[in-house]
Amino acid sequence: MWSEAAAILSAMGWAGDSVLVRLGAGKSNVAAAAFLSYCVSTVCLWSYLWIYFPIERLWSGATVYFILSGCLQPLFARILYYEGINRLGASRAGPLRGVEPLVSTILAVAFLRERPTLSVYGGTILIVVSVWLISARESGERNWRLFDVIFPFGAAFVAAVSQNLRKGGLLILPDPFVGAAISTSTSLIIFSAFLLATRRAGLLNVRRESLPFFGSAALISATAQVLNFTALTGGEVSVMVPLVNTTPLFTVLFSSLFLRSVETVTFRVTLGALLMVTGVIIITGR
Repeated sequence: MWSEAAAILSAMGWAGDSVLVRLGAGKSNVAAAAFLSYCVSTVCLWSYLWIYFPIERLWSGATVYFILSGCLQPLFARILYYEGINRLGASRAGPLRGVEPLVSTILAVAFLRERPTLSVYGGTILIVVSVWLISARESGERNWRLFDVIFPFGAAFVAAVSQNLRKGGLLILPDPFVGAAISTSTSLIIFSAFLLATRRAGLLNVRRESLPFFGSAALISATAQVLNFTALTGGEVSVMVPLVNTTPLFTVLFSSLFLRSVETVTFRVTLGALLMVTGVIIITGR
């Protein structure tokens, strides 16, 4: 039961992270939010491991899985998702990213030999319907293009691959702090190298007005990351990933509370989020 609770708490954390990034993105670049998040997570996690974990155990086959996972998520998945938030709004990008359980389950069946039940397919139908509801533009909404949905969808696919790599590593070394530390620091290294190579380090400037939002988001996302690995340590991908992806419900809820002056949460988006969460619940009840 703790694994399920950790997955839901992780979902709440990612929702809070997305809303805080949205609040701070009006003054600074989203790349600054991602970089700050990686730095905070890396420092906190490695400090913990230095004190409590036998470092020699890092020389394990699991490390390869965690590094590969870190090349995909949180780096590319978060950048794609943050860009989706900027283009579509948190209340729309969050639910669209929620198709991740579909891809995760397919990969888990193919590569981890998990065997989900028929309820997974019932949940899949609801999730597909919810994606249609969320993607359909309503009159009077902020301007966005159909192409923009590629960003949250891309984040969902990348994250699904990463989640399966994480589980593969945790089957070898079942320690969520190790997995989170290696994956996040890998993303930090790649992201830093990319910015230096392309001479885009200037994107990391955080204006004073954005710092409280980005700083809070960094702390919350670090906690959500550990909870994500904790959930995967104790449960199957086909169950834990859908639970983590109840994030859309919390995203819509938090957006309606804190983003009223920034974006509007429409009835269609709310209905789509609820249908998606219903599908997720059906999948987890397999």
